[in-house]
Amino acid sequence: MRKILVTGGAGFIGSHLVRLFVNSYPQDHIYNLDKLTYAGNLENVKDIEGRENYHFIKGDITDTAFLDEIFSTYQFDSVIHLAAESHVDRSISEPLAFVTTNVLGTVSLMNAAKKSWETQLEGKLFYHVSTDEVFGSLGDEGFFLETTPYDPQSPYSASKASSDHFVRAYANTYKLPVIVSNCSNNYGPNQFPEKLLPLCINNIKENKALPIYGKGENIRDWLYVVDHARAIDCIFHNGIHGETYNIGGFNEWTNIDVVKLLCKIMDKRLGRETGTSEKLITYVTDRAGHDLRYAIDANKIKGQLGWEPSLQFEEGMELTVDWYLKNRDWLDNVTSGEYKNYYDNQYSQ
Repeated sequence: MRKILVTGGAGFIGSHLVRLFVNSYPQDHIYNLDKLTYAGNLENVKDIEGRENYHFIKGDITDTAFLDEIFSTYQFDSVIHLAAESHVDRSISEPLAFVTTNVLGTVSLMNAAKKSWETQLEGKLFYHVSTDEVFGSLGDEGFFLETTPYDPQSPYSASKASSDHFVRAYANTYKLPVIVSNCSNNYGPNQFPEKLLPLCINNIKENKALPIYGKGENIRDWLYVVDHARAIDCIFHNGIHGETYNIGGFNEWTNIDVVKLLCKIMDKRLGRETGTSEKLITYVTDRAGHDLRYAIDANKIKGQLGWEPSLQFEEGMELTVDWYLKNRDWLDNVTSGEYKNYYDNQYSQ
């Protein structure tokens, strides 16, 4: 039996990981630590809240006294750290919030783990989940490798790069057993609608404009969120301590092509004439410092651990659209209040 602490487990990626672990490893106890900020939503894990091996803890990873208390009380032997501020646009307007959560929060969490595990490191693991954005921007060719030098270009990616460096520094200085993974763009159910796909799904449903930065030529590698959770599971149980693993979908698309595909699926699902939703596309002033292209080489995790994506992108997109249309109450709930104010400020150009 393991006692696994998952931070950010009520968020988008975290909720899918918590569900996977609770259902796949009934002998283990999964502790979901989440501050429940705007992007944390317990509705995301409502289907498992009654399971005997699932436990929710509300708290802040920057609260050092609180962290010491829960590590002492629950005696976690593993941490999978996903809690983070993650939206690039927000990092441009609120960089200090990203430094606080992503850097200070990660260091505080490692300090608590180090203190709790100081007499016995065997069987312990601090797994830090990061992003491909730490590597910067690519040109027309090439891929991010695990050995690619860091070159963060936004406050968000700089904060994640800093946290990655601290994790590796703690491994070197304190011998903390760590693993780091860097993943490409995720999509799928339960994603907060500040991100491109759920934002556009909601706007198409409401016949609102679809705001596309610049000319929509920025390229991203897309991965279905359940496949990311599967990759984390694989790395957590079989990965080598001290190693880094890139996780990607082998799946590059320009933003405008992604949105046009989404429009076609939405027209079909909503019974609208083909091309109706594309008319909602509106180009807005490009984001400051917008990286042109991300592309992950995920051959290490594929070759060493046998993981690869389970879905083709078009299939994953259809599943994603179907989920949001089936769960309109969820979408309506999270698009009220603070989000509407943020949306109006962010996309009013």
